[in-house]
Amino acid sequence: MSETQTLIMEKEFAQPAEKLWRALTTPHLIAEWLMKNDFEPTIGRPFQLRMETPQWSGVIDCKVLAIEPQKKLSYTWSSMGLDTVVTFILTPTPNGVQLRVEQSGFDEAHARNFQGAKFGWQSFLNKLEKVVGGL
Repeated sequence: MSETQTLIMEKEFAQPAEKLWRALTTPHLIAEWLMKNDFEPTIGRPFQLRMETPQWSGVIDCKVLAIEPQKKLSYTWSSMGLDTVVTFILTPTPNGVQLRVEQSGFDEAHARNFQGAKFGWQSFLNKLEKVVGGL
């Protein structure tokens, strides 16, 4: 069995966990920072993320794995022949909330996907910060 990599990104938000949670779990807000979607916060429910940009066009198949309101959200992320798991962990801080994003399951054959995900999550988190700031 080959070794896998996990991408980890962290960002602190000056807003309360409730606002960040809303942006992570409300379909029209998810569309503002991530992609168009048919997300519902129900464990076991499949959903899709859809994107059409000059850089990339496609569908990501997902399924909700875990939900702990204002603490943890996890779902599968299947795209371009690669199955990974994305987990959002929210930790209260004195000034707001720390968000940790983990995307696990990148194998050696998908090193380019790992680099693409690193770039993508940086962009997504910057957009998420603007969405949460506007709530």
